[in-house]
Amino acid sequence: MPSNELIFEGDALSLLTNGEIEVVQRMPYSSNATFLVTVSLGGQKTQAIYKPLRGERPLWDFGPGLHRREVAAYRLSEAMGLGIVPPTVLREGPAGEGSVQFFIDADVEAHYFNLFEQHPELHDAFRDMCAFDIVANNTDRKAGHCLIDKNQQVWGIDHGVCFSADFKLRTVIWEFGGEELPPSLIAACANLAKTVPLEVATLLADDEISALQERAQWLVDGGAFPVDRSRSRYPWPLV
Repeated sequence: MPSNELIFEGDALSLLTNGEIEVVQRMPYSSNATFLVTVSLGGQKTQAIYKPLRGERPLWDFGPGLHRREVAAYRLSEAMGLGIVPPTVLREGPAGEGSVQFFIDADVEAHYFNLFEQHPELHDAFRDMCAFDIVANNTDRKAGHCLIDKNQQVWGIDHGVCFSADFKLRTVIWEFGGEELPPSLIAACANLAKTVPLEVATLLADDEISALQERAQWLVDGGAFPVDRSRSRYPWPLV
């Protein structure tokens, strides 16, 4: 699989939005239809992950449209100033409307547990991801959903089951429990508690928007990363 070079964000979004999509293969081990694609525009080309609405497996606790939550997660990450979700757009593709996300050329052997243990310089990025997952109400932050690229940048993927109005947080990131939130995260959460950006809100239901604001305010009021005293808020499998 060729290396995927992330150019500056504006180029990536334009390419993902306007480029011609060609399916390369279906991704293995995915519960929903997920395709590796090539997106081409002019002289530019990149690999991406395409998740069409048509290929979603029905869930009892989430309605159709998980691909829209993938896009909302990217937009939320940008609104919080975190840059931890790869550029993701909503558009038509070979199988109809879906999300198209820039493909991260990652170390396949790396995941949250070994990255946290071996690379303390990445802990701030994981703090950002921890706060993001709480605000987004991520129900499935597996260790394997944490990627690192060749530039040592941390990315989070697979956000289709986020933003439920009911608190359903499931994550492997609990090492920061009890620590004070950095001022930058408090400021980002305070802004969300006041107003959810329109580009995020248009992809969510009204009760999901209100719940997002409540979670953001909860972090601001607590001033610290939460502790899972029940030890039950982990996804399965962990990786």
